[in-house]
Amino acid sequence: MKTTRNKYAAIIFATLITILMFGCSKDKDNTPSSTSHKLVFKAEASAGSTLNLVVYGYDNTLTTASSVGGTTWTSPEITAPANATVASVVFNAIGANAASTLKVQVYVDGVLKKEGTGTGTALTATAQFNLK
Repeated sequence: MKTTRNKYAAIIFATLITILMFGCSKDKDNTPSSTSHKLVFKAEASAGSTLNLVVYGYDNTLTTASSVGGTTWTSPEITAPANATVASVVFNAIGANAASTLKVQVYVDGVLKKEGTGTGTALTATAQFNLK
């Protein structure tokens, strides 16, 4: 009886040790990034549509532009500090018809990271990318 109990205790102990040693080895490193990021936001509406209002930036550092006009738009490059957590863009446009589309994009360090789309006559598109 004691031998069986000792075997179960040894198995449980070995399992716990294995879990403790290997279970956390793939956890994400939560240390902040040590480099800043270059952010660019883009929008494109289908022909006949008109870009209207945009809010873009990172965290609580946001820029608003109204009456943008046209069908394409690109933000100036923004440098987000190393401790920034999210880059986001929200765009409104007026579509020419129910099949009109609006696409917004978030570029981080020159690479497309996130894209959002909207369809209809009252167009809204949003995209957010976690920088951490």
